[in-house]
Amino acid sequence: MKLINIRVYNGRNIYSHWPVIRIDVDIEKYVNIPSCDIDGFNDKLISLLPGLKKHKCSRNYEGGFVERLNRGTYMAHILEHVALEIQKTLGYDVNFGKTRYLENESVYSIVFSFIDETAGYESGLLAFDILQDILQFKEVNLPYELEKVKSIVQEKSLGISTRAIIDEATKRGIPSLRIGENSLIQLGYGKYARKIQATITDATNCIAVDTASDKELTKEILSFLNIPVPIGRAVETWEEAITVADEIGYPVVVKPFNGNQGKGVSIELRTPEEVERAFKIAKMHSNRILVEKFIHGKHYRVVVVDNKVVAVAQRISTHVIGNGVNTIEELIDLENKSLKRGYGHEKPLTKIVKDDVMMMVLEKKNRHLNDVPTEGEVVFLRENANLSTGGIAVDVTDDIHEENKRLIINAVRAIGLDIAGVDVTTADISRPIVSSGGTIIEINACPGIRMHHYPSIGKNRNVASTIVDMLFPKGAKHSVPIISITGTNGKTTTTRMLSNIIKKSGLIVGMTNTGGVYIDDELVVKGDTTGPQSARIVLMDKRVEVAVLETARGGIVNKGLGYNVADVGIITNIGDDHLGLDGINTLEEMANVKSLVVEAVNKNGYAVLNADDPYTEVILNNVKCNIVLFSQSQNNKLIEKHISLGRKAVYISDENIWVFDGEESHKVIEISRIPATFGGVLKHNIENSMAAVAGAYSLGVSIATIAEALSEFNTDIKYNPGRFNVFDVRNFKVIIDYGHNIDGYSKVLEGLKRMKQGNLIGIIGVPGDRTDINILKIGEISGKYFDYVHIKEDMDLRGRKPEEVAKILKKGCSLGGLTEDRMEIECNEVNALRKAIENGKEGDLIVVFYENYQPLVDLINSMAIEKTTLEQEVVDDESKIIAAKA
Repeated sequence: MKLINIRVYNGRNIYSHWPVIRIDVDIEKYVNIPSCDIDGFNDKLISLLPGLKKHKCSRNYEGGFVERLNRGTYMAHILEHVALEIQKTLGYDVNFGKTRYLENESVYSIVFSFIDETAGYESGLLAFDILQDILQFKEVNLPYELEKVKSIVQEKSLGISTRAIIDEATKRGIPSLRIGENSLIQLGYGKYARKIQATITDATNCIAVDTASDKELTKEILSFLNIPVPIGRAVETWEEAITVADEIGYPVVVKPFNGNQGKGVSIELRTPEEVERAFKIAKMHSNRILVEKFIHGKHYRVVVVDNKVVAVAQRISTHVIGNGVNTIEELIDLENKSLKRGYGHEKPLTKIVKDDVMMMVLEKKNRHLNDVPTEGEVVFLRENANLSTGGIAVDVTDDIHEENKRLIINAVRAIGLDIAGVDVTTADISRPIVSSGGTIIEINACPGIRMHHYPSIGKNRNVASTIVDMLFPKGAKHSVPIISITGTNGKTTTTRMLSNIIKKSGLIVGMTNTGGVYIDDELVVKGDTTGPQSARIVLMDKRVEVAVLETARGGIVNKGLGYNVADVGIITNIGDDHLGLDGINTLEEMANVKSLVVEAVNKNGYAVLNADDPYTEVILNNVKCNIVLFSQSQNNKLIEKHISLGRKAVYISDENIWVFDGEESHKVIEISRIPATFGGVLKHNIENSMAAVAGAYSLGVSIATIAEALSEFNTDIKYNPGRFNVFDVRNFKVIIDYGHNIDGYSKVLEGLKRMKQGNLIGIIGVPGDRTDINILKIGEISGKYFDYVHIKEDMDLRGRKPEEVAKILKKGCSLGGLTEDRMEIECNEVNALRKAIENGKEGDLIVVFYENYQPLVDLINSMAIEKTTLEQEVVDDESKIIAAKA
């Protein structure tokens, strides 16, 4: 077998409305060999992954998959189940999977769901390797492989605190975007978006974070406010550390100056020797070291969010409890097998690590790892109580004294943090700290919240909920309106029309289309930007008040959507462009792909559909939101039925565009007033105008604003570059258009037929990934309409041989009626246009269906300059002659 590709769909996609992994594999020689015919395969697989026995498969009962194995199923299907089972083994409850034929008889795509992206991705790779090894009779060390995957997951995945905030936001319908590979997360879209990194927010003051990180400065500020803190100071040598310990009196605490998670902290040190050793441990984490007076009492973590105490936990140091049989080391190993303990922050508790700090603690107590504690004996392995070093938490939120709340909130306010974790040591948090000898040990700017969400004892406290409440108070918006436009033809023009309409209403628009990403008319990314990554660029920009996104087939198929749900989804039409690519072979399959855009609309939003398109009736079955239909005829059967049900519609009547609002019709604009339609000649731009009207009206834009914006929209470089742009050159016209499929050519040429005065000259080409039949048909259409054609080819041949596409087009032109003397092949489109212009005659229309827009515009401009220069020279010569005669 061969693994061809693996890709991640983080959002809604053509396979599901939740995240999935897709693996493309070539099954090769095993394509027709069922599992039951491979000696020992089934037994080996089940022995490795016994959890497969519970898989239901299509039988819909436990054991169904094993039945399929025994009766005979195929490798692609087995890979799907193995990838899911590996994730289950890692602790993720996933069940969705599907396998489908892709291409070349033996190539399949396997799709399965995931909860953690890294875990899903690595499980897919491991599943493939396991099947390969079994087929090649190699031993599989599954425990070792699973540990490798866990290690990668720990390194790349989000921590519990970040994940808890995302989950809480998701419950409220607030979308999230992970920015980069670390823990920077955007919640919401555009103008209303907020950012978090763990429990630091975009409102967290940078100076406050720096202050909290400087433990000595924090103590100084709190002392100034008469808030109790332990005495001590920072040092840089072990000799200074001992001097400070002698000054303040033993026992003392030694810890890194700017450390976190309890790393390198040693407490209750009673001798200079212990201080020296502790100093060297702390020095591994920081250049400066704090030596402080040890405070007797219990250790508490108090979380403050937006000047409110929201959770309090007593932290108990890492320990094991004896059973009279096992050694301390064995007890640690047993405890680490608990399903609640993981590496770092992946689980509610952290695995206990045996290191120098632990050895020092045991040594102080005259204990060793090979000691056997008595039944019920508690052996503390660390003196700090951090969860990150193996400690546990007990919820005591209901016990904290009101005076302590006030004191702690004032401390956090003094530092300037919006979210803080305050470490307190005191005999009892239910008594005032000031009177009981307790102190604030330190203030953390990025407190972990897993101890409050998953305490070992006591109530769970949803700190993430209070953080999301602070970021998005009740009634606050979290997303800008999103309009997503797809279709085979017209989506770029519709996108630009909509953007212009919404800008006219006074809002800042973020737009993606085939020309680039635009924010408030500023081109921020140039190129074909119709995929999910480009959508995210718009949705991450804080200036954006409305997002208008062209959403192309390729992005949908290969990466899914770049947003969660839209407010308006538009499908302009369904055509046969790109059939045969990415496993999409029929118009029904293409309609299913495009329909994702209208399926992913919020329930109160609108799906805008073309009632004249034969596939709209199929798409309607998948739509769960409001629907607006548009048609070039008021008598369209779908339109008539839609209007009779009191639903919104847009249609043509008496050469005007009308909107039916559910009760009555309103005139929007005369078609002749829309410059993009060339007085109604360009039927496809009438259709695009209706789609734009429907989209804007669905978003609440007034009819007056829509009409005004459409009356200004021209097919020129300013409003719609590359879409039927007309240039005057000498005494004829040159038109540049992006027609690249049968429907695109047909609609443009039908319009040109009405505009024709002289000869119609074509510079034609088709992308190489189209089928031979499509290319031939485009040639035939061209031969029918054009008086002369220059046949060119795209620079990107897309797998074709040079002139292969051109020769098919030429054959098609012959079928359309053009004779040999009225066709020529000039593969370079710029040279082809130059020839056409040089031979142009009065009244001619030259149309070029382009691959690269700007070089053609540059050529036209340069030839216009040459013309102007030549005309001026003629004038100058005439002036000289007149002067000479005079």
